[in-house]
Amino acid sequence: MARQVLFEHQTDSGQVIRIVMGDLTAEPVDAIVNAANERLAHGGGVAGAIVRQGGQVIQAESDEWVQARGPVRTGTAAITSAGTLPARYVIHAVGPVWGSGDEETKLAGAVRSALALAAEGDIRSISLPAISSGIFGSPKELCAQVMIGTATDYLAGNPAGVVREVNLCNIDEQTANIFLDEARRRLEVSTDS
Repeated sequence: MARQVLFEHQTDSGQVIRIVMGDLTAEPVDAIVNAANERLAHGGGVAGAIVRQGGQVIQAESDEWVQARGPVRTGTAAITSAGTLPARYVIHAVGPVWGSGDEETKLAGAVRSALALAAEGDIRSISLPAISSGIFGSPKELCAQVMIGTATDYLAGNPAGVVREVNLCNIDEQTANIFLDEARRRLEVSTDS
């Protein structure tokens, strides 16, 4: 699938938020974000695709991370190399399972944790999928609201920060369009006079 940038917004400090339709594993960024589970067992969905494209080293490093530190709590993230992917790192963000309670706070925490890990790792560009909207069952509209809002707030709070580009990348047209609609609603400057 050819990568399509559906929307781009530049902040006053030169940071960029993009809505992208395409293959997350092929994103031209320093780090991609995996929608992970607490044990970092990358079997299906986005996680499975990342390991299939990047190699078993990603799963092996994830296993080592969990053995050393325990499960990754919901609302937080861990980082590994990206194997043979174009990106240098995979940040494994654990979003909430829908119905577990306090889902919006947990999802925002997962996004903030991913962005904070990026900053700590001197990662300038990052691409995130619709965390928790697959088998975890979160409504895509809510996911778009929370993720775009959290990314926007993070960049606004860190105008001179390391992270300069945040892409929200989804492979399916329906999800990409939900993120596009939310980005337009939240980030487009009104031209009405």
